[in-house]
Amino acid sequence: MNKAALLTSTSPFLPGTDIQFAWDSTSLSYFKRCPRLYYYKMIEGWEERDESIHLRFGIEYHSALQTYEEAKAQGADHDEAVREATFQLIKDIDDWNPDRDTKAGKNKNPETLLRTTIWYLDEHKNDEAKTLIWKDGTPAVEQSFRWELDWGPSLERTERGRILPSQPYVLCGHLDKIVTYMDQRFVMDHKTTTWYLGPMYFNSYEPENQMTLYSLASKVVLHSDHPVRGIIIDAARIEPERSSFARGITYRTPDQLTEWVHDLKHWLSLAEKYATEGYWPHNDTACDKYGGCKFREICSKSPKVRDRFLEGNFIRQAEEDKWNPLRKR
Repeated sequence: MNKAALLTSTSPFLPGTDIQFAWDSTSLSYFKRCPRLYYYKMIEGWEERDESIHLRFGIEYHSALQTYEEAKAQGADHDEAVREATFQLIKDIDDWNPDRDTKAGKNKNPETLLRTTIWYLDEHKNDEAKTLIWKDGTPAVEQSFRWELDWGPSLERTERGRILPSQPYVLCGHLDKIVTYMDQRFVMDHKTTTWYLGPMYFNSYEPENQMTLYSLASKVVLHSDHPVRGIIIDAARIEPERSSFARGITYRTPDQLTEWVHDLKHWLSLAEKYATEGYWPHNDTACDKYGGCKFREICSKSPKVRDRFLEGNFIRQAEEDKWNPLRKR
């Protein structure tokens, strides 16, 4: 697959295989956490039957902030931009009715989303971190990146009777926003959480897969006369009765980025090995991490009956609906 073919590719996998060539922080996190989790999510496409409250809240929050930034770039003042973002958000969440009997639903629901969005925008009305405006007048929000690495899967292999085409690995993703702060450029990443926004929260990004990839992307893809200094983590804590905000900054040295890429070669080689063998081992030390794996109950069953429980508790997505790092926003 040459570069021209890559630009029109609709799948992150090499044709006819389970070898992923286009990776983002989400798919990398799945694989690093547990190969079987990665298999269930990325290859099989299993999702919970009920919509993820955390995912929906985060998507709508990001979308509202993007609407605000675009309105401001088009000449709207703060109040006008807040109204435009709010009205659009109300339309977007008209169909959203999360289960409020759950802990997630008590914290994250349409009311707390609207409150958090408006409070955040008002609190940062005169933000010292100014959104970068490109020469064409558009704000530097939801900046997609994609670049080829200088190595790829083992290419001289016969799969299903044919030779795989030459294809380097590709790293992709989306940066929430690029800002200018203290005369330097930073990537700003918006986070929503129910955690207390203290040192322990921000220390969780030191080190952290997504932030390291974003740091690398900002230096490789956005390199210019004004290099990106670091990543500002712009966090909102959501509680039933209040929302609060705090920021932290994370940096990566050139040596740290070099080490991460070196480690990445080993991770992707391992993923290729599992894909070729058709077996994805279970990391049973990760089952209770990150609030508990959604597939923990499935993995606790006998291998002979897991498929039955998967079909009963999850929905298998169509190919076009699976998580795809190449999909444009």
